[in-house]
Amino acid sequence: MLSRLHPARIISTGCYVGHLPGPAGTWGSLAALAPAWFIHQAGGAWGLALAAVAVTIVGIWASAIYAAALDLKDPGSVVVDEFAGQWFTLVLVPNDPWLYLIAFAIFRVLDILKPWPANWADRHLPGGFGIVIDDVIAGLMGLVLMGGLIELW
Repeated sequence: MLSRLHPARIISTGCYVGHLPGPAGTWGSLAALAPAWFIHQAGGAWGLALAAVAVTIVGIWASAIYAAALDLKDPGSVVVDEFAGQWFTLVLVPNDPWLYLIAFAIFRVLDILKPWPANWADRHLPGGFGIVIDDVIAGLMGLVLMGGLIELW
């Protein structure tokens, strides 16, 4: 088991958000909203896209170490994947609370239902890559849906 202060544990659990009681994935997606808002405010869509890529890369590393320490394929307390997926969904979303709420709901539905190819990635890809990439795929699907919604709006 990793110590509470091990960087892989802190990162993979979203600064311990993954240890909250109840649905860790929902807590992780919710916790991802505030930093996304500030990143978008400071760096625009490109800044948030870059941050989503960065959290994906770091999240793969951290969740691989954390999952191996627990001897689990995909620990429920890992929520860095929700940060990555939620941030991808929000890339084109202007800082508007209602649009953030819609993007949150869309990502959660996609993350829970895991439509193809997210479900394939969830079942077949190993280690930290497999833990994170299915949520990134769901986040990219959410990005497309939000882009279309914003265009129609």
